[in-house]
Amino acid sequence: MSYTEQYDHIKSVLRKLGGVSPDMIQHFGALHKSSTKSGALPNKTKELIALGISISIRCNECITYHLNDVIKAGATDEEIIETINVSVMMGGGPALMYATHAYEALREFRALK
Repeated sequence: MSYTEQYDHIKSVLRKLGGVSPDMIQHFGALHKSSTKSGALPNKTKELIALGISISIRCNECITYHLNDVIKAGATDEEIIETINVSVMMGGGPALMYATHAYEALREFRALK
């Protein structure tokens, strides 16, 4: 499955999960929205942080989701690559392997633009 297909799939499954567990999805969505809205740190910076954490904790679906969101927030490829680099430094070899997912997703999402 491509990263763009994976993103659409994640969104679809989250909608379905929201149908059977609306409170949890609603509250998590509110947490996400509140946590990533611009404040002392702009939304773009917060999404870069989320992407870096996604790589270091080795969550491919999180990488896909936050890579899409950080592109929408206006991050440049250079900012994304530096975020990937810092996450590898923090997460070591396993993070490096997941960094390849973030890089492939970046290339795929950018190719669609």
